[in-house]
Amino acid sequence: MIPLRKLATLPRHQRLRKAVKIFEGAELRLITLGKLPAEEIEYLKCLAKQLTEEEGFSHAAVELLANTAEKITHAEESETRRMLNGVYHLLLSETGRTQADWDFINSPGVLDPSKRRPFAGMQVYLEDIRSPFNVGSMFRAAESFGVEKMWLSPFCADPRHKRAERTAMGCVDVLPWERLSNDPFAVSQEKPFTEESIFALETGGTPLEDFSFPKRGVLIAGSEELGVSPNALAAADASLGRVSITTYGAKGSLNVSVAFGIVMNAWASSKSKEQ
Repeated sequence: MIPLRKLATLPRHQRLRKAVKIFEGAELRLITLGKLPAEEIEYLKCLAKQLTEEEGFSHAAVELLANTAEKITHAEESETRRMLNGVYHLLLSETGRTQADWDFINSPGVLDPSKRRPFAGMQVYLEDIRSPFNVGSMFRAAESFGVEKMWLSPFCADPRHKRAERTAMGCVDVLPWERLSNDPFAVSQEKPFTEESIFALETGGTPLEDFSFPKRGVLIAGSEELGVSPNALAAADASLGRVSITTYGAKGSLNVSVAFGIVMNAWASSKSKEQ
C-alpha cells in the first residue's frame, strides 16, 4: 500500500487514480477473502479521512467519505463492501471515467447447472442481435426465466465476446445454445427447431397482456436496428403471430434486451401456472 504521506504529494488527478485502485482492490479482496485484515481497514479509514480534506468534492461526496472513515472499522462485511464500492465509484467519476455494466465488480463463482429448472419446450431464437451487451443481457434473462435452449442466427453477436460473457454473468456456460449456419426461415432451409409454435417479439402485434403463450414454442427476438426479418415474421404470422409490449412514452419502443426480459417473464409466469 502506498504511504498516505506520499499519496498526498501527488497531483490531484494522479492521487485520485491511485485511490481508485486502492478501493477497487480492497473490494475485490473482501469478496474473495470475506474479511479484510485490520491493518488494511485502518489504512482505508485513514485514506477516506484524508480524502475528506480534498478540495473539489461536493458536500454529498464529503459526507460519504466521512461516513466511511467513521464506520468502516466496525462495519459488517456487507456494509463494508457498500462503503468501499461507494467510494470507488465516487473517485472514479472524479477522474472522468464512466463504467459499463460489464465493468462492475461482481462476486466470482461458477453457476451450478444442476440448479436450473428449465421449462420443457421454451426456446428462443436471437436473430442478428448485434450488440454483445444485448446478447449477454438476453442470455441472463433467458436463463433466469427457464429457457430450455437458445438458437443464434449466423450474424448474431458472439456470446463468448468478453462483454457478452461479463453481462451474462455465467449464463452462457449453463444455458444450452447453438449458432445456426443458415437462415432457418428461408424457404429452402430445414428448420432445426423441435417446436412447431413460433411467435415474434415485434411491434404491431397482440398486446402482451392479451397474448396466449404456448406450452411449447420458439420466441424470435430480432435486430436492434431492423427488428425481426421478413422471413421470420412470415413464419411467426403463420403460427402464433406477434407479441407486443404496450408503451406510454414519446419514444414508443424499448431496448431489445429490456423488451425481451419483459416478455420472458410473462411467458415463464404462464408456464409456471401450468405446472
